[in-house]
Amino acid sequence: MPTPTPARSPLRLAQVAQTWAPLAGSWLLMGLELPAVSAVMARLPDPTVSLAAYGGIVFPMALLIESPIIMLLAASTAMSRDEASYRVVRRFMFTVAGALTALHALIAFTPLFDLLAVRLLGVPPEILEPARLGLRILLPWTLSIAFRRTQQGVVIRFGDPRAVTLGTAVRLFTNATILALGAWRGGIPGIVVGCTAVASGVVAEAIYAGVAARPVLRQHVWGRIAEGPRLTLRAFLHFYLPLMATPMIGFLSMPLASAAISRMPLPLESLAAWPALNGLTFTLRSTGFAFNEVVVSQLDRWRPVPALRRFALLLGLATSGLLLVMAVSPLGGLWFGRVSGLPPALAALGAGAFVFMIPLPAFAVWQSLYQGALLHSRSTRRVTESVLAMMAATIAVMAAGIALQRGAGLFTVALAFVAGNLAQTAWLARGGSDELARVVARDAGANPGAA
Repeated sequence: MPTPTPARSPLRLAQVAQTWAPLAGSWLLMGLELPAVSAVMARLPDPTVSLAAYGGIVFPMALLIESPIIMLLAASTAMSRDEASYRVVRRFMFTVAGALTALHALIAFTPLFDLLAVRLLGVPPEILEPARLGLRILLPWTLSIAFRRTQQGVVIRFGDPRAVTLGTAVRLFTNATILALGAWRGGIPGIVVGCTAVASGVVAEAIYAGVAARPVLRQHVWGRIAEGPRLTLRAFLHFYLPLMATPMIGFLSMPLASAAISRMPLPLESLAAWPALNGLTFTLRSTGFAFNEVVVSQLDRWRPVPALRRFALLLGLATSGLLLVMAVSPLGGLWFGRVSGLPPALAALGAGAFVFMIPLPAFAVWQSLYQGALLHSRSTRRVTESVLAMMAATIAVMAAGIALQRGAGLFTVALAFVAGNLAQTAWLARGGSDELARVVARDAGANPGAA
């Protein structure tokens, strides 16, 4: 466990919130992207087909291809301490992201797409060609996100995390502009407008991240030689590979959800309602995802655990509480009908599945608390194990739904996601609680006046 930097007073709740707010702002802005895209698609030609293609094929497949570079933000933040280490991280980023982009092109532009979409996922035939077109438009997705995350990690380590929020604002502004133009023009298929907006947004954010990182690199990285052993590619891979496997396994749940929905009652309707349901839930869960980096950075403070636990409790209650309010009030119907623009039948389907998703934002907060503690102690193996536990529980519920064939597939998949996240939280808590206890024991003998 890293040696703590003593502070003159215990970590306060306000300090946790101050660190969390800009990162949460970035996640919230990102979380708004899927609901915004879904809302515009719902108002363009062939809304059900476009929504099903995007939510059931394009978005899950793009995320799965991208998954090996998801943790580059955490890795760059932790490892880019000098010029040599930054060059190792950057070289790894370009190599892996380039290979993943080639894989994306192979799927989108060859018969491999038909193999995956028809043979493995079994999606309805009417969404195949729109999904193929959407995946082709999203070709810049992985490389743009990999570059952006690497640059943002340097900015967070040496600069101001508010630059991350500003970059996400650039992405959302670009996205919203193209969505607005598509809605104003009319007549263009929703899958084209939505995917063009998403692709343009990630490219714009990557460009901004590169510009924002330049002064930080000049001041803190170029020419800097850090103390301690020099980072090698082998050492970086030893740290990163377990983290790389974690989102890869986790994102498998999204195409698996599409495959399960396609094999249960009301497949097209469930796939079309899924983006609006998942988008709102992801937006609130994202505030919990932002808590992960906060925990990693603040555990070096003196007596941080009480404030981190209190913040997790308050944030979990607030986010899941908001979903509860929406589920038991007319706000839920307004979201699916007015905001998301779903036809009445799809809006009723989404609102019916909404209640199952209420615990997910709270689970995300506590997962970040325990996962952050494990990452702080470099115990990445248990993080990967927790995702395997999540996948096992999720697949078990979806398999039961396919076997029973009762109710719309959307309901079963929503319940499966809750079961999986419960299993993941419980597994992380087994190791994360021990790490938090070690921090408490560490501080019991620390001298706060040494700062």
